[in-house]
Amino acid sequence: MLAHRCIFDHSPMNPNEPKESRLRDKLLHQYRMVILNEDSFEEKLSFRLTRLNVFILFITLSVSLIALTTVLIAFTPIKEFIPGYSSGAIIQDAILLNRRADSLETQLALNEQYYASIKRVLTGDVAMDEVDLDSVRDAATLDPAQFDFDPSPQEEELRERVAAEDRFTVSNPVVSRNTIVFFPPVSGTISSTYKETKDHYGVDVTAPLGAPVKAVADGTVIFAGWTADTGYVILLEHSYGLISVYKHNSSLSKEQGQRVKAGEVIASVGDSGQDSTGPHLHFELWSDSYPVNPTDFINFSS
Repeated sequence: MLAHRCIFDHSPMNPNEPKESRLRDKLLHQYRMVILNEDSFEEKLSFRLTRLNVFILFITLSVSLIALTTVLIAFTPIKEFIPGYSSGAIIQDAILLNRRADSLETQLALNEQYYASIKRVLTGDVAMDEVDLDSVRDAATLDPAQFDFDPSPQEEELRERVAAEDRFTVSNPVVSRNTIVFFPPVSGTISSTYKETKDHYGVDVTAPLGAPVKAVADGTVIFAGWTADTGYVILLEHSYGLISVYKHNSSLSKEQGQRVKAGEVIASVGDSGQDSTGPHLHFELWSDSYPVNPTDFINFSS
């Protein structure tokens, strides 16, 4: 095997020269680097170098290495393997998760407010001095000036068809003063009226046991279950922030989350719950978490 040896050849400097001249000579003094075959001493390669060239070469290589390392860290995924650096995908995910967390916090606050309103409806826990019935009714009132009531030919045809179908309808809807249409949940005699001062936030309507209880308007079932005081209870959420409540039923025909139409059977008249005094329907109507008198909107004797 051939071995190579590197030999530096240089000539001595004059010690009598000035110091500045000696420094310049040191930097510019030429050296010869020779690569020899160790066995035959044959010259294979040679370079002429100075200290200044070596220093410049070292500085250039160092700057290039630093620049290359910076580029690799800044613009390639290699930085993800360096402690203290986060990838762009992780940062984007963190921003997205932060936004989702804010949205969930907002939705959670709205849900808590919504469930608190339902709890107030079920328990009747409401301070009547906070209720302004006129403002509640005005909030549910539509401004006729915002709508064009001139019927189109298609609407005229639909009205004729509905009028023909209404001849076979069992219950006739009652139009309230606020142009909101309600169906009576049951037909009967009111045995106990709406008395807000006595925490009786609805009306008791006597009806035969097992008589169908109907939805007063289109809506969604937001609660359907049993309570000790009021027996089988079902709550419907309608438009304009309205909630209708049906208590003391003997059975329920709908489940939570189901959509119902106005006049659709949702329960049967009963005598359930500790507060019941006989077969009847206790009906309540709430607007924006405050009770209103159902007789202002519905004629129960129709």
